[in-house]
Amino acid sequence: MKIGFIGLGTLGREIAKRLISQGVELIIWNRSKEKAKQLELELVETPKDLISMVDKVFIIVSDSEASKKVIFGKDGLVEGDIQGKTIIDLTTNHYRYVVEAEKELKQKGAYYLEAPLLGSVIPAQRGELTVLVGGDQNKFEEAKDIFEKFCRNMIYLGEIGKATKLKLINNIVLGGYMAVLAEAMAIGEKAGLEKELLLEVLSNGAGRSYVLEVKKQKLLEEKFEPHFSVELMYKDLHYAQDLFKDFKAFSMVLQNVKEVYGFARSKDLGHLDFSVVYKIFKTE
Repeated sequence: MKIGFIGLGTLGREIAKRLISQGVELIIWNRSKEKAKQLELELVETPKDLISMVDKVFIIVSDSEASKKVIFGKDGLVEGDIQGKTIIDLTTNHYRYVVEAEKELKQKGAYYLEAPLLGSVIPAQRGELTVLVGGDQNKFEEAKDIFEKFCRNMIYLGEIGKATKLKLINNIVLGGYMAVLAEAMAIGEKAGLEKELLLEVLSNGAGRSYVLEVKKQKLLEEKFEPHFSVELMYKDLHYAQDLFKDFKAFSMVLQNVKEVYGFARSKDLGHLDFSVVYKIFKTE
């Protein structure tokens, strides 16, 4: 089984490695050739070349602008032999973009699945991600055997756009939880409570969460190697704000949460794991 793969960032690299370990042959296009060479994978010059060699291409890039570039830009996928092919976009995109992408690809005789992921590096390594899928159901069924190699849960949501909206809503909760946890930890320490005690009590009380479990070590050691960066969280919350605007929904929390990550970016922490906001509350 040969599939195309675009995007070897923090999460993309782990998914690619997981697929290889499960016997999937990958043909890669990546903006940085060095990252592909590190994995000793077959590398092509452009996305246009890639689509001519496979029936399915998985994309996982930073945002909708990057996705648009590799699909519709110069030497993009649409400039190759795309008729009848399936583009599976794992990127957390803007919900308006995925609707337009599917529409444009359908006009060119191709298929587009939105497939944003829940989980980051460790679940990817274990094959335990959750994928939310929207788009043509038959194409989803055809891609299931690949999803199963790196995802524990597959949730099909039907029409395009729903999966991306749900992912953004999930990340409102994720970003908000981490901001509140970081603030609570910081005031606890300033009040004379030990970090270890705070984490123990929160883990067994109101703060109990899968997120706390996987981020506990980062908070203890204050080592914030990125699994999911501040930049990506900020971008997702920015996209999520448009949901409130489009649906004229009342909001008092999201803007404040987004500003926490915006402040971290202004302190040159954007490349680090989003749990680094703990340092902001601790030091400011």
